[in-house]
Amino acid sequence: MIELRKLSPKSIPMALEKAQRYRMLNDPDEAESICLDILAIEPGNQTALITMLLAVTDKFAHDLTSSFQKAKEIVKKLSDQYCQAYYNGIMFERRAKVHLKQGRPGAGQMAHDWFSRALEAYGQAIDRCHTDNEDAILRWNSCARFLNDHAEVKPGGPDAGEMLLDSFDTPH
Repeated sequence: MIELRKLSPKSIPMALEKAQRYRMLNDPDEAESICLDILAIEPGNQTALITMLLAVTDKFAHDLTSSFQKAKEIVKKLSDQYCQAYYNGIMFERRAKVHLKQGRPGAGQMAHDWFSRALEAYGQAIDRCHTDNEDAILRWNSCARFLNDHAEVKPGGPDAGEMLLDSFDTPH
């Protein structure tokens, strides 16, 4: 096993910038690695946790099950209820879009279920946010528009619950 080297605490701001840049370059693995280096020094660094969470959700299309589990664990480490609700919404919304892109049978119903969870989480975030922060409203509206514009994304029938039992536990 190769021993990891530690960053100096003074390099954290630069490392955060690099992690965010790697996310923008569509390299979530590198962004996550940098965030892990930061969190090794400052375990509660909220910016690193959020950046890592977003990098992990960037990987949903390639590894949904383990990435989703990892994202749920990161959300639990966020320090306030607003952030937890908001980033649960992000996580659910991104999962909905992955299901839809996969196009498997019942994908529209599964996507609808996850969009509904996202709307619920964004609603909780709206209730907890400061009056000058309307990020959750923007995400809510984006999900609502998506649902309004995509007829194939609709709730399932009475037996849809059985189809959704394949690892879709709801983190709250």
